Amino acid sequence: MRTFIVLLGPPGAGKGTQAQIVAETLQLAHISSGDLFRENLKGQTELGKQAQDFINRGELVPDDLTIAMVRDRLQRPDCAQGALLDGFPRTPAQADALTEMLADLDGKVVCVPCINVPSEVLVERLGGRWTCRAQGHVYHQLYNPPKETGKCDIDGSELYQRDDDKPETVANRIRVYLAQTSPLIEYYQKRGLLAEIDGTQEISAVTADLLAAIRKD
Repeated sequence: MRTFIVLLGPPGAGKGTQAQIVAETLQLAHISSGDLFRENLKGQTELGKQAQDFINRGELVPDDLTIAMVRDRLQRPDCAQGALLDGFPRTPAQADALTEMLADLDGKVVCVPCINVPSEVLVERLGGRWTCRAQGHVYHQLYNPPKETGKCDIDGSELYQRDDDKPETVANRIRVYLAQTSPLIEYYQKRGLLAEIDGTQEISAVTADLLAAIRKD
């Protein structure tokens, strides 16, 4: 039986970092839905071309196409032991499709860790980023501040905040994520697969809790 993990967490929770560490530690393939889409679009695969048609029309890519991309990816040799899924499923309907898909592939979801971080902390993490106009050097007002406010340490150019880094934009992204993901969290909670992880800890402590939750199952 192949082992599959679905990792959940809002923007700024450190999900991408943890996904890489945990997948490497457990020797599982790390499958990011974002990377999967980019790979199919860039490679002009048949699925990528179909997805591009919807994107060009400003429409959402249908579930069946996304599911087909995931199915195709899970059949590659590096998924022989299973995989850690990051960004898929996003809805209960996709979760149902994943369960059916994995049954065909002699696998199942064994754990769904959800990295929790309070919204105000997420806004602080994501909304404090500033970028220099000349060469794009990145600073953070709390974690990596410039020596002189508003000026790049390296080239002296003005620091500015990109629209998607502004606190109000970040707050909205988090609200959207929570609204969209709450049904999925409930879905896995009812099935006894959800594991709540405190994402406010140091990276190593979050990793330890994630591995403990996964190995418990």
